[in-house]
Amino acid sequence: MMVSVTDKPWLKSYKLGPYKLPQTKQPYPNVTVHSLLDAAAAEFPDHSACFYLGYEMSYKELKLEADRLAAALADLGIKKGDKVSTILPNCPQYVISDFGILKAGATHVPCSVLHRAADLIYEIGDSGAETVICTEMSLELVNSIKDKTKIKNIILTSIMDYSLEKPELKQVPGVYQFRDLIASHEPRPPEVEIDPTEDLAVLVFTGGSTGLPKGVMLTHYSRTVNLVHLAWSFEPLKIGIRGKTSALIAIPLFHQYGHAMMHFCVYWGLRMLLMPDPRDTDMLVQMLTKFRPLFGACVPTQYSRLLSKGLGRTNTMFMSSASALAPETAQNFKQQTGVPITEGYGLTETGGGTHLNLSSFSKITGFLSAEKFGSIGVPTPDTEIKIVDLETGQEAPPGKEGELWVRGPQVMKGYWPESGKGLVDGWLPTGDVVKMDDDGYFYITDRVKDMANVSGFKVYTRLVDDVLYEHPAVADCAAIGIPDPERPGSDRIKAFIRLKPEYEGKATAEDIIGHCREKLPSFAVPKFVEFRKELPLTVTEKIFKRQLREEEIAKMKGEAK
Repeated sequence: MMVSVTDKPWLKSYKLGPYKLPQTKQPYPNVTVHSLLDAAAAEFPDHSACFYLGYEMSYKELKLEADRLAAALADLGIKKGDKVSTILPNCPQYVISDFGILKAGATHVPCSVLHRAADLIYEIGDSGAETVICTEMSLELVNSIKDKTKIKNIILTSIMDYSLEKPELKQVPGVYQFRDLIASHEPRPPEVEIDPTEDLAVLVFTGGSTGLPKGVMLTHYSRTVNLVHLAWSFEPLKIGIRGKTSALIAIPLFHQYGHAMMHFCVYWGLRMLLMPDPRDTDMLVQMLTKFRPLFGACVPTQYSRLLSKGLGRTNTMFMSSASALAPETAQNFKQQTGVPITEGYGLTETGGGTHLNLSSFSKITGFLSAEKFGSIGVPTPDTEIKIVDLETGQEAPPGKEGELWVRGPQVMKGYWPESGKGLVDGWLPTGDVVKMDDDGYFYITDRVKDMANVSGFKVYTRLVDDVLYEHPAVADCAAIGIPDPERPGSDRIKAFIRLKPEYEGKATAEDIIGHCREKLPSFAVPKFVEFRKELPLTVTEKIFKRQLREEEIAKMKGEAK
């Protein structure tokens, strides 16, 4: 008999090798996110909080900088419930700003450094933020949108302000200098009463790769739950990790995967190794080999690049999230480095996490256990799960795939500005199609929106991707469904491929299609293959399938004219 999600089979998989992990973490700390920095500074004052371009900052210094910035923001008129936007790369100023904004009683609205004017007008405008903290690289852009938003204050910093080569400050008319504000204020943040379960810590916009972005409201409490869940998975190792180790955060801090990892580092007093440009693979390799961090947080595209660079053996515990990790990439990485990649899963709407692959953690820490390649893992404690049949809208029978729905203390308050918006009786429909094995481990088979319909057959393009990655010539790939002009309402599958350098000019479309024919049902085999030097990426380094689909549809419309 197949196991049902109502049986919660994952509870018996709550273990790290021989150690059983608790089945619940209730009650969760009802505290503010910024209180975690105060606690870390009290317990580990001299431990390095972050390393950036040769510059080290201790937890004591980080707290003082955040306290001074909070006082400065209060002086600028920022009060409880106000929104403050940042447009910052990975740098100490992002960390200082995040905690300074929260200590002032405000809500942080992190924006991507790759945003264009229209994106910023939408996000900053919709949030109502009147203050923006940015680098000089974004200043012209911010000035250009001032009259289309409520922006009153611009706080400017240089990416070198917290490096060994601290530059001379240039006075720029109409803006406040980040370093000046901090230097001119005492470390006395305003006293603000915060209700962790109701008040927002982060308002982050998501969905840009699939449609108009939506503002996700994350409370102090929901973020703290995320951190407790991450700590839960390392509980047997806690004594050897807290205040003693480091983590390389190679993903943008303005993305919630990076943001949550940053908060986790502070929660456990870890040293953050920050890279200004997560796409700089050479620096990524250099940081990993020089510092040998205990943790490394990356996304699947970065793991593909590390493989091509030949990272070699390492003891770092690698984590992957934000998009699906191809089993082929995971296996090749483990073969080359000697360590598995631990997959986690969560949407921005869940503050970063609802699932963790504990089998990989066990392998990393030397415990024997059956490894679950390609699984996003088991639900974290106190996380409820439903698998909903895509055709009936009812709960799927045991063993059947369906859309993953989640409910739990880490789930967002709702889409801005309406509490509960986007939720169904507290449940969040994720848009991801999953299946569950008998041990309670979950596997993503596709995005609901990435499902193609080929003559009535549903094709999960994620499965096509996995088969494409098994071809030795493929470095990166994306399969999409494009409208079939001969069959209205039906799709055809097209594969976009970036070849490994040694196969360029050698591998052919026929090779790829022949490989797929051996492994896929005939209706799922790509009809077309296009080789590209680069594939479009979203800001979080996911392959941008929507852009590829839009390009193809535009091309078809052009040909039809």
